[in-house]
Amino acid sequence: MRYHKPHLLKNLVGRIAAAGCLLIVAASAALAQGGPPAGAGPPANNNPNLESRAREIREGALRSAELDAAVEKRNQQRLEAVVVQVKEDFTRLQIVRNEIAHNLVARKPLDYHLISDQTAEINKRANRLKIYMMPRAPEDKEKEPKNPPDQHPTQAARVGPPQLNNENMTGALVRLCKLIDSFVENPALKNEVNAQQLDKAKADKARADRDLLSIVELSNDLQKSADRLNKTH
Repeated sequence: MRYHKPHLLKNLVGRIAAAGCLLIVAASAALAQGGPPAGAGPPANNNPNLESRAREIREGALRSAELDAAVEKRNQQRLEAVVVQVKEDFTRLQIVRNEIAHNLVARKPLDYHLISDQTAEINKRANRLKIYMMPRAPEDKEKEPKNPPDQHPTQAARVGPPQLNNENMTGALVRLCKLIDSFVENPALKNEVNAQQLDKAKADKARADRDLLSIVELSNDLQKSADRLNKTH
């Protein structure tokens, strides 16, 4: 029996070694075929469209970024165009006012055709400034209660078309020039606002809005009256 134990132990070691060799050979064969043994590692990706889809997502993101940049550029261009338009309207308002004032000071005979053209331009540019400076003005005006004529806030500066004739046309033109002066010289349109002057800035802005509305109304009345007087003369 003492002679058999070494022989049995030798046989057992040989079998374990042979089994280990078989496992190594099997693993090598599996690796040679391009992947880990079955059940080992993450599952293989068998979707041939995944790379194409990822490429589409990347391209879509790039296109979206380009579109966002294009929209921002267009908005910036529109803002710059508005600033240019406001400056032009503001300047032309003063130029036409000076032309009217020059003719009044020179006591030239009233040229109703010229007055119609001048007041029409003032009305057009004042209306556009109202849109930029008072975007809610028309809506707010509709909500305001209707006041009698003698209680209208701008009644002192406003003269209706039936009252404008050859005698009072000059006075109406003088009022229009003064309204434009008050509007363009308003501190709210010229000075920067700080925290200490906030209340005053609000009051100045409210006065500028009232002046602008009066300019729109009076220039419209003057233009219509000038057209009527031009036909009758």
